[in-house]
Amino acid sequence: MDDRPIIVGAASGARLNMRTFAKWEDVPLFDNEESEAEFWSQNRPDLRLMEAAVAGGSDAESITITLRMDPRMLARIKRLARSRYLNYQSMIKQWLSERMENELREK
Repeated sequence: MDDRPIIVGAASGARLNMRTFAKWEDVPLFDNEESEAEFWSQNRPDLRLMEAAVAGGSDAESITITLRMDPRMLARIKRLARSRYLNYQSMIKQWLSERMENELREK
């Protein structure tokens, strides 16, 4: 982690010392929202990590799968994704990721 301070809220002159992390593995699993809020108030992802997250992973980091589903369900998912300006496959991946995190937290 990088311990260089950054300026937050430059207009108000507020200055916070935030640590920068370069790997998502440096983000712990949180027991509750308070501990998560405390972590994010003191830490931020490195800009390159954020850019990689927005740009998506390389082909080496993902595999193609086949998933059979009811055509009506898929149509509803696509409509919902379109209304959120998302690719429906990305939205499904986001849902799966969120559910997996929830399941892991409950253990």
